Amino acid sequence: MDVIGQTQIRGKNAQYKRGPHPATRTFQAIRIAVNDELRACEDVVPAALECLRPGGRLAVITFHSLEDRIVKWAMRKAAGLGGHDANVELAALGTWALELATAEPATAQLVGRKPIGPSDAEVAANPRSRSAKLRVITKL
Repeated sequence: MDVIGQTQIRGKNAQYKRGPHPATRTFQAIRIAVNDELRACEDVVPAALECLRPGGRLAVITFHSLEDRIVKWAMRKAAGLGGHDANVELAALGTWALELATAEPATAQLVGRKPIGPSDAEVAANPRSRSAKLRVITKL
């Protein structure tokens, strides 16, 4: 391996020590488009909540920001906190009453406000886990 200005990196996880490959995001975008992954994320959270019994929990692990944003808004909508559209209208009109009026009745409750990320030890043991986020919701 020829690296200018750096020491040579060899071993099992050498590619993670240098950083991600420059083509990673391009191929990720192609994979997302071909597999229609974002639409699947939009559909799966409400469908999974319907399958749960009251008191059941749904845990979703996302690996990139597009997935995470869709899962976050779907869970907020199920928790009666208003979906993405309600917050866009709220920002446009500048009133919190609109969000309360457009929010659907809560069918679930968020477990924690922020997602759970991997610990430093987990990232050291599994570098691919660095972008993972866990979101949990409980059905009412």
